[in-house]
Amino acid sequence: MDNIVVRTDLAVEANEEAMNGTGKLRGIRLRESNKSRMGVKVTELQVTNHLGEAAIGRPKGTYLTIEADDITGGDEEYAKEVISTLAGYIFKLLKRMNKNVKPEKILVIGLGNRNITSDSLGPEVVDNISINISDGEETGVCTLSPGVMAQTGIETAGIIKGVVSQIKPDVCIAIDALAARSVNRLNSTIQLSDQGINPGSGVGNHRIGITKDNIGVPVLAIGVPTVIDAEGIIQGAGKMYVTPKDIDSDIRNISIIISKAINRVGVHIHG
Repeated sequence: MDNIVVRTDLAVEANEEAMNGTGKLRGIRLRESNKSRMGVKVTELQVTNHLGEAAIGRPKGTYLTIEADDITGGDEEYAKEVISTLAGYIFKLLKRMNKNVKPEKILVIGLGNRNITSDSLGPEVVDNISINISDGEETGVCTLSPGVMAQTGIETAGIIKGVVSQIKPDVCIAIDALAARSVNRLNSTIQLSDQGINPGSGVGNHRIGITKDNIGVPVLAIGVPTVIDAEGIIQGAGKMYVTPKDIDSDIRNISIIISKAINRVGVHIHG
């Protein structure tokens, strides 16, 4: 098992692997807080220089991780706590990414294949985003579900770049399903990153990144790990990824929480 490399999209897991019990890494700033009376844990990881980039394989920037064990099965009060926490950090990062000015137009992008449950988080979130049209004009929040290259034959980043060039949003929010190393983080962790996202990287299917450099505007990435590399559980399992048995209801519940958080941000910005 020593030579097994288990893929992960989570910066906190990459940091844990890199530390390997040796303590703090150079170029990595880490801050943890149990800010919720209901036990919702927030970890802010900042990659501050090239040493941090090399250590955990992530570009310089901010990576926020919200760990909420009961996100898929908690009561209404618990869901409200997660929504409030997530909305607060989304707004904070969006404003910071837009040079400390509230963005006027946000493009919400649901990445993934809606026909595969474990990969359908992005499109499910977009389906629940509140859209306001004023006199036939685009205002506030716009949405896009570009599908995947296997469905469209077009690089996803190219589709997004074309839409961005037409509607000219201030920032984008890209939602995608991720891969994790730990089964304990499946469908219970939300990662936010101000460095965009590389679709499919967690499962070895590298595509052009949905990043500011590639599409022309800042991209806030929101992701939830829905699969784990089977080699992280069973040696010799090969290129196979597994997902929890309750994935259908989990995706439905998590997508509602994320969409409600984004809707709350939209109301705060344009209300």
